[in-house]
Amino acid sequence: MEPCKVFIHAFDGVCALGEGREYLTSALLSEKKPSNDYVIDSFTPNKPIFLGRIFPEIQEETLPKNLPIQFLTKINALLYRNFQLIKPQWQTITQSIPKNRIAVILGSSNAGIESGENAIEAFEKNATLPENYRYQQQEYGNPAQFMAWLLEAQGPAYIISTACSSSAKAFISGARLLQQNLCDVVLVGGADVLSQLTAGGFLALDAIDGGRCQPFSAQRKGIHLGEASALFIMTRQPSELCLKGWGEASDAHHMAAPHPEGLGAESCMRKALTRAELSPSDIDYLNLHGTATLQNDAMEAIAVDKIFKYSKTQMSSTKPLTGHTLGAAGAIEALFCCLTLMQNKSSECDEASRLPIHWMSGKTDDSLPQMNFVTADSNTTQSLNVAMTNSFGFGGSNACLIFTKEK
Repeated sequence: MEPCKVFIHAFDGVCALGEGREYLTSALLSEKKPSNDYVIDSFTPNKPIFLGRIFPEIQEETLPKNLPIQFLTKINALLYRNFQLIKPQWQTITQSIPKNRIAVILGSSNAGIESGENAIEAFEKNATLPENYRYQQQEYGNPAQFMAWLLEAQGPAYIISTACSSSAKAFISGARLLQQNLCDVVLVGGADVLSQLTAGGFLALDAIDGGRCQPFSAQRKGIHLGEASALFIMTRQPSELCLKGWGEASDAHHMAAPHPEGLGAESCMRKALTRAELSPSDIDYLNLHGTATLQNDAMEAIAVDKIFKYSKTQMSSTKPLTGHTLGAAGAIEALFCCLTLMQNKSSECDEASRLPIHWMSGKTDDSLPQMNFVTADSNTTQSLNVAMTNSFGFGGSNACLIFTKEK
């Protein structure tokens, strides 16, 4: 199988850890243990929970003044804020590209659902919907249509919504468009914002830890929610970063729970390695899905052990730093892989070969297969050219991406 020829030309993101490549690189690779100092109950009355919120807060007022009202949503404000970070590169790359050859493929699990929540709340109080509410604001395709409007892109523009694997699958969909010559440039990524629906839903499932999540820990109690956006410019033109491989699989085991043996997770990792023509020992860093829920961590540990048991690949979950950002998780963790690979390009960052630490309190769960976690004592590597990231969603919707630093 020929290696894929899909390259990353620019990328950046916004999340609870911060925003902007230089700041995010420093925070991601820091040896300072994250605090547990932001617990609120605005989404879950009378039950305070830790949330990975973005600061400064996302403001719809920052959107363009000529914005069509159907695009007036919090998630679009977040995407707009994120896009400003890569706008100069976008303008340079697309200046000679026909508009109908530019695509926008994003992942999201909630899209503009908070607009619907606010409208319902207003209707219950006043028996009328807000003047600035339009039903289109909560449609899943809205964020992609907004970005297409903003960029004047006339190629394919759509959202992929497969829960926690949404934006990882957006990469795969975008890569296929490029390989099939259906477009020349793709803006890929994902975004999700915090909402009452998701907080209440996961709370009802008893899947939320009241504090910062602790993936693969014996003390793990569930996720903590976050919000984020990450955007990437992909083309067929060579650059320093390549989307070298990807894999997808579906468990079809249960509507919410993963297959207990991680069959789909194992399958998509093997497919990604095969497409990239790499072996497990070639992977320098693995970003785990690592949600800190009992079943998901257990199945991922089993699947990872089947593939990486005899390799020296170092791995960590970065969700303690951001929270579980749901449909944006695949994109924000792909961003972390790219930042890790390209860290020596940052002039203000002296972490020449560091890896993101796997943060947790207490000890690891001894009932799980042993994993080679990155610790404060083992967070450096002499070889850092290949990074893999896992994304596993509800219903067994699994995706895996492999990025390589080109020489």
